[in-house]
Amino acid sequence: MRPIHITAVEMEDRRFPLENGAGSDAVHTVPVYAYAVCRLKTDTPLDGVGLAFTLGSGNDLVCKAIGYLSEALVGREIHELMAGYGQVFAEITDSPCYRWLGPHKGVVHLALSSITNACFDLWAKAEGVPLWKLLIGLKPEEIIPLLDFRYVEDVLTKEEALEILQDGWQGREERETVLRTGYRGYDTSVGWFNYADELVVENTKRALEKGFTAMKLKVGSADPERDIRRAALIRQTAGDAATIMVDANQQWTLHKALKVIDRLRDINPYWVEEPTDPDDVLAHQTLRRAFHPIRIALGEHVPNKVIFKNYLQAGAMDINQVDAVRVGGISEFILISLMSRKFGVPVIPHVGDMGQIHQHLVLFNHIAVGHPNLFLEAIPHLRQYFQNPVELKDGYYAVPQTPGSSSDFAD
Repeated sequence: MRPIHITAVEMEDRRFPLENGAGSDAVHTVPVYAYAVCRLKTDTPLDGVGLAFTLGSGNDLVCKAIGYLSEALVGREIHELMAGYGQVFAEITDSPCYRWLGPHKGVVHLALSSITNACFDLWAKAEGVPLWKLLIGLKPEEIIPLLDFRYVEDVLTKEEALEILQDGWQGREERETVLRTGYRGYDTSVGWFNYADELVVENTKRALEKGFTAMKLKVGSADPERDIRRAALIRQTAGDAATIMVDANQQWTLHKALKVIDRLRDINPYWVEEPTDPDDVLAHQTLRRAFHPIRIALGEHVPNKVIFKNYLQAGAMDINQVDAVRVGGISEFILISLMSRKFGVPVIPHVGDMGQIHQHLVLFNHIAVGHPNLFLEAIPHLRQYFQNPVELKDGYYAVPQTPGSSSDFAD
């Protein structure tokens, strides 16, 4: 195994304005999809590329933070680095002056996400395999050192995590059938907030033609009657057999969420996503208790493992939507997935990466951790910008075969 040393770290501010209402929601009406990119240069032709997702303004701040936090990686050999990445993760998060800016949230934590994801990408490229194959090939004892268990050991010890992973070795051959079928997707683009009703209906029909059986509508309108009408249109168009989700993007107060979700019962939503403020654990607990079996889904704006721990402890979520380009990267994603597995809460990631990295992580979650094979969000708007864009056929993600985490841009 040839040593590969990190020789420099470069930052890139990538921004992609969306047009014609794509990407819009009740809060972000004119979105610019953006990535703070960490590029690990090496003494070989290989680069490690990491992504953190933002919505444009402020992306430059995350890039600056990447530069500050990554200084200690220069000179490190990638295999040696990854053998104990959990400790590296802890050391970066505890950089004394930068920790004060979080801790473990906001700009500095997004920078850590990009750095961490670049390290995993470089590691998989060094091994010459796609990220999913690297991860499912690791023995349980090799996964534990990748993780920083501080502050969550009251609910998940290293020993418990190891037991979950060891249990995952049982029956994994059956779960590996997903490598033949691909991973089911759901269309999150049929009902962006700024789309006209007619376009929502047309997009729903197109999604069905493409093989999608699950799709999502953005809600959170100032007038709830608009949400009710549009939700009914999707249900009428897609039929009773379709799986319909709605996403309020934190727009409602608890009082309003209680009223509007009650009205949405008629369309039988599979979940209601981000119904209120993502820091309000107990409000989500109230909603979950009020509307079971309608599921409460969230995670896109939950910043770190500790808050996810609190959600799980409180029984305040039905679907965990942790996003590896919004928390502290792949390492923290895996730890949160393990916690979620212990609590019996499925992980269906939010895909700020447009599914590029998460198409690998859902395979790991299902095969190695034992999470159910459900579906993964599909967002097509940035396909042309990636060197190896996700491929979907008949509503299913194809299994990626290129070494790395599929994060390289086309350039």
